[in-house]
Amino acid sequence: MVGAQQTIGRKVSCLGIGLHSGQPARLTLHPALANSGIVFRGPGVGSVEIPARPAYVTSTVQATTLASGEFSVSTVEHLMAALYALEIDNLSVEVDGAEVPVMDGSAAELAGLIRSAGVVAQQAARRVLRVERVVEVLDGQRWIRISPDPGLQISYAVDFEHPAIQRQELQIPRMSPEVFERDLARARTFGFLHDVERLRRDGLARGGSLDNTVVLDAERVLNPGGLRWPDEFVRHKALDLLGDLALIGMPIEGHVEVERGGHSLHQALVRSLLSSPDAWQVSSDGAGPLQDRAPLFPTPL
Repeated sequence: MVGAQQTIGRKVSCLGIGLHSGQPARLTLHPALANSGIVFRGPGVGSVEIPARPAYVTSTVQATTLASGEFSVSTVEHLMAALYALEIDNLSVEVDGAEVPVMDGSAAELAGLIRSAGVVAQQAARRVLRVERVVEVLDGQRWIRISPDPGLQISYAVDFEHPAIQRQELQIPRMSPEVFERDLARARTFGFLHDVERLRRDGLARGGSLDNTVVLDAERVLNPGGLRWPDEFVRHKALDLLGDLALIGMPIEGHVEVERGGHSLHQALVRSLLSSPDAWQVSSDGAGPLQDRAPLFPTPL
């Protein structure tokens, strides 16, 4: 069963800093009407709105950025992952700042914020995108594919020439709210000490610290508390993948396999999938496909 669409029960907010801007950022989540989707907006009445859809992705450099006109919001992936996993379909996301707050570098506090607001069922059926044939994107040693599966299954592998990471593989046989909160939500973003100067010169990672990033020197993890899992790195990559897939705007039934992925590869799969209408169907009741696909994947305003 696909079930009913859902939103949150009340307005909730949190304050933090942007991982890349280093500036204060306030996030406020508002309940939204059925069939409105996830929409980002700036503070105040009449602010520009950005649907959380692939057509509004303007950058995948170190984070996923959405923009419409002069308004943009960066580092949306951790929040989007939490919303997808906790089955929130409709939400107005108010961001006062350039980015969604990084919090502790994972999605755990964002998931807690959503849980604190409560989840409310709405009088509209959820739509689900069911993959019907394999779609694949190849980029040298990096690749990503999605194939038919009765739920969302994730197989992810990373391979770094670093003694604290090396090759790590993760299997999520079936995504659910419980699996997300147990196995993915607490996995933090990570970075390498030797990249910090370059990133900051490029205007990135200015808010990064040991409080919100797993930092590695040439040999080891520098965070005093160490890792939350030995394979926290691949878990965080899977978390990012979930947030990028969430921009499709509905639950996905398919097996996603990734080798050495990142935001750009994730979004390449999303674009390739949506541009292959013979590879999927959208249904709301399990009985058959919806005929009108056009409103599901809008172009930027």
